[in-house]
Amino acid sequence: MPIYEYKCESCRKKTEKIQKLSDPLLKKCPHCGGPLRKLISSPAIQFSGSGFYINDYPKKSGSSSEPKKKSAPKKESEKPAEPAKSGSE
Repeated sequence: MPIYEYKCESCRKKTEKIQKLSDPLLKKCPHCGGPLRKLISSPAIQFSGSGFYINDYPKKSGSSSEPKKKSAPKKESEKPAEPAKSGSE
């Protein structure tokens, strides 16, 4: 069932209520008895069961905050580079 959020127009307090879609909206503030206005908010959804990230992709052993080590590219020759020649020889 969804959670609806209301705000009182008199005391400005917010109230949350778990309601069915078919339930009537709240009209009176539970704190002061003033009129309520339904707020629009993003839904809080948590997927459960197989096929979702939490179940199917567990953390690998070790810390995930450590950067991955990159292997150095292999060089064709292991000889040190020769110094650049200047044109004034």
